[in-house]
Amino acid sequence: MPSTPDAHARRLSRRGFLGAGSLALGSAAGAHAPKTIVFIADRPSHEFGGHECNAGCLLLAKCLEQNVPGVRTVVHRNGWPADQALGKPAAVVMITNGGPNHPAARHLDELEGAMRAGAGLAAVHWALGGGERCLDWLGGYYEPNWSVNPFWTARFTELTEHPVTRGVKPFAIYDEWYFNMRFRPGMAGVTPLLTAVPPESTRQGPFGPHTGNPTVRARKGMPEHVAWAYERPGGGRGFGFTGAHYHWAWGVDDFRKIVLNGIAWSAGITIPANGIRSATPSWEALLENLDKPMPSGFTREQAEAAIRPR
Repeated sequence: MPSTPDAHARRLSRRGFLGAGSLALGSAAGAHAPKTIVFIADRPSHEFGGHECNAGCLLLAKCLEQNVPGVRTVVHRNGWPADQALGKPAAVVMITNGGPNHPAARHLDELEGAMRAGAGLAAVHWALGGGERCLDWLGGYYEPNWSVNPFWTARFTELTEHPVTRGVKPFAIYDEWYFNMRFRPGMAGVTPLLTAVPPESTRQGPFGPHTGNPTVRARKGMPEHVAWAYERPGGGRGFGFTGAHYHWAWGVDDFRKIVLNGIAWSAGITIPANGIRSATPSWEALLENLDKPMPSGFTREQAEAAIRPR
């Protein structure tokens, strides 16, 4: 089971792995020390079922611990850990708010230290709105007045051959898929993983920091990259995934698998030929750890309808 920092620290301390005040596995653990993946989840910010950062991180962390040998996870809920350092994780995963409220905004030096030490970085949905530093760490990011964030059905009919896409079959899902992301010049080091052609309606709308703009409109009919892998020149890996507004999308096996693969790959884990397998979450599992109360009468059918291709 994924741990909160305190519980995780107590468990590791009892086994002699932990130095005082640190979340990382100490050097005394040796070459076979488990890989620690640190999740940063953010505070509630949207409607019920949207941007459920805490619940999403806890669900993904549980899937990794149950299905990937040698992985331990730490989930920091409700923003950046206030009293504990990141330590030396194999990867950091962020499912957070973006823009000026991005929880990493005041901790860039700490995150930079982890990246320089070779940690991977995975950013999902609005966590990609972390600014230009993401170009160095992730290979791409959501840039206001350039990128857009419409809701649309993305149909992934062909997937790039890459460790992150192992075992993932073509799928379609309705979500808030950001596109026209700002990538590194010439896509250097960036491998697109999921690409689809958005409806023309998504390129319209008034000009604004998150809506249509001349560059987006000029790309009429062109495919857009909504998930990618990045290999940093100095070592370390990044994984960007623009979907996952709806918490219910984690119940879609191929959607969930490519994100689990991407997180594990960013941590330097070898992805098996069929990808990381995890059981389809039950309705009860999807409802665990939600921040907002469920509206009266809300059903699984309504949740499934929210992400159904249209």
